Amino acid sequence: MNRDAWRDFPGAPPEGTCICAAADLPVAGVASHDLDGFPILLVASADGLRAYVNACPHQYLPLDWRSSNILSADGETLRCSNHDAGFDACTGRGVDGLGQGCALDPVPLRVAGDWLVIGSA
Repeated sequence: MNRDAWRDFPGAPPEGTCICAAADLPVAGVASHDLDGFPILLVASADGLRAYVNACPHQYLPLDWRSSNILSADGETLRCSNHDAGFDACTGRGVDGLGQGCALDPVPLRVAGDWLVIGSA
């Protein structure tokens, strides 16, 4: 998995770009954001907060394009609403269906003051 693959997407914002206010972070579940055309998906669980480019590697449609209900009840699997591809919520690796052999592209996160921003700590 290429940790910098997110930079290759059209419109990828530079490190330091604000995603949302830290106070607005989801405690559990998912939240999608559009950063001037760059789709990002925040995934909050007991293991912490992660971000992925919100683009299924099968056809590069947003995972939540047809439905916002993309996280399994146990919080372990992200399911593409377009073609049912499954991805591990903690790692982004494909776990079943059209997701096998693929992975979501992670986006590094950090908190800067009152904001969640793109970038490594």
